[in-house]
Amino acid sequence: MDRNLLQGMIRSFLAEDIGRGDLTSESIFSDTDTGSARLVSRQECVVAGVGAVAAEVFRVQNPALETIDPVADGTVVHPGAVLLTVRGPVVDLLKAERVALNLLQRLSGIATLTARFVELVKGQRARITDTRKTTPGLRLLEKYAVMAGGGSNHRFNLADGVLIKDNHIAACGSITEAVARVRAKVPHTIRIEVETEDIDQVRECLACRVDIIMLDNMGIKAMQEAVACIDGRALVEASGGVNLATVAAIAATGVDIISIGALTHSAPACDIGMDWSV
Repeated sequence: MDRNLLQGMIRSFLAEDIGRGDLTSESIFSDTDTGSARLVSRQECVVAGVGAVAAEVFRVQNPALETIDPVADGTVVHPGAVLLTVRGPVVDLLKAERVALNLLQRLSGIATLTARFVELVKGQRARITDTRKTTPGLRLLEKYAVMAGGGSNHRFNLADGVLIKDNHIAACGSITEAVARVRAKVPHTIRIEVETEDIDQVRECLACRVDIIMLDNMGIKAMQEAVACIDGRALVEASGGVNLATVAAIAATGVDIISIGALTHSAPACDIGMDWSV
């Protein structure tokens, strides 16, 4: 993770939350008051963003704040686990608290949900990946959290690869035409992926020799037929409506990739708090 980019993001987050100053904390404490606090998990979860993000929030707020013993990202923790200890000026601890917790709760929620999906497809060939359905401004961090949970990243942005989707096809007229136009303009080193909705579109993709075929919102039987039809001639990605109840059956069809928007757009935040050390 690019630290300079991350620090810039954190500065904007802190500025949003602190505004012109912390009226409460600055009224109660002086600049010389110091203390210590611990970030504590209230639930079992897979943590993400402890040392790399939450600790960085405190350091950006005041480099004099000392961050101690961050739990490694990807670790499964239980209720009561101390994730990070921070000590230094009290006012700065309190100013940074909410931003640090918001990010840590959000990222750990994503990592925890991702880990559940990864566990359900264990032993299958399929990889669990994210999508571009992320919170604007937080994509870097949310995709980092997916990896902490054992998942993989899909495209980071539109410049990362070719993915011809339904609206491209509708506006262009056909998969064949869309693929031909792409091939005329992108380097030969770029793989081409196409989103399909039925077996006829899958066959059209095979005729065009695309590299990756996405099976979008297909039922299990349709996916089985598509995987058999493709027969290793392209990577196969399943996407659309994947949930914890269906992911194992989808993986069993033999697809190579399962992309899940819910990893980042629907993961519940983990319950993590900051407790003052006495």
